[in-house]
Amino acid sequence: MKLTFYRYDLKLKHTFTISRSSRDIATVVIVELDHEGIVGLGEASPSRRYGETIETVEAFLTKLDLARFADPFQLDTILDYVDTLETENTSAKAAVDIALHDWIGKKLNLPLHKYWGLDRNNAPMTSFTIGIDTPEVIERKVREAEPYPLLKIKLGGSNDEEIMRTIRGVTRKTLRVDANEGWKTKEVAVEKIKWLEQEGVEFVEQPMPAVDLAGTAWVRERVNLPLIADENSIRLHDVPKLQGVFDGINIKLMKCTGLREAIRMVHTARACELKIMTGCMIESSVAISAAAQFSPMIDYADLDGAELTSNDPFDGVKIVDGRLVLPDRPGIGVRRRV
Repeated sequence: MKLTFYRYDLKLKHTFTISRSSRDIATVVIVELDHEGIVGLGEASPSRRYGETIETVEAFLTKLDLARFADPFQLDTILDYVDTLETENTSAKAAVDIALHDWIGKKLNLPLHKYWGLDRNNAPMTSFTIGIDTPEVIERKVREAEPYPLLKIKLGGSNDEEIMRTIRGVTRKTLRVDANEGWKTKEVAVEKIKWLEQEGVEFVEQPMPAVDLAGTAWVRERVNLPLIADENSIRLHDVPKLQGVFDGINIKLMKCTGLREAIRMVHTARACELKIMTGCMIESSVAISAAAQFSPMIDYADLDGAELTSNDPFDGVKIVDGRLVLPDRPGIGVRRRV
């Protein structure tokens, strides 16, 4: 097996701002796994929140020696090696995981959702994200998002009320809110969520800093909206301890090291009676389409990362009237745009 990789700058249609950061370009690493003339594609979209940069991804991928394995069908053995080579580096590991799964699907000539026995018609609606911005830009973003029945609103900054007032002046669509750890005290979180209960919000994602799990449990006892864990839901071992604190988890391939662990997290969350959401970073259609392959198993989707960009070089999962439409091509179903 031969592994190669390269950087790619995804240009955002609008400056993307959340409670802790802002950017106009998201640099990702595209991985190609070549074996027997079949090329599996993968992608890493690193986040400094989880201790990664483009440089750490490239350094990790450079260390890998996949030539020691006979073929990609040794999936568990390979991924155990990848996972234990170094700690952290979750998006770099995810890139390898996605490429391996894509190769296997292509070798078998099966889309991954069929390989897993899933019905693509059960793929859920996805939300479209509105980042923190000025009222004028927020209004423009909401109008541009007219084809999407669900909106995910980034809050946790200094102008939460202004953002919500602007949005409700344009649309009455169902909203999902993500504070990205922005409400620093439990009292503020309760006040904000009780206010959002009156604003047609379906659930609130990560209201409190991840380090304050006890504070989040205190908040949950005092509010009516479901709470979804994001920064508290990184890998499989995180899931059981979220029972009684959150109502659901957000699985992101870039956090959990890829599809193998994502599927394990789905089953564990079901056993813990937690709802399941699948989210993303700013990613091309490679990583988005990979995550979409197991979306028929989940409750909520937030897989709009590629839609926020203007130069996605790949064609994969589509969003039609807000619903994920999985391609019937093998593997993750992605091909390069001509």
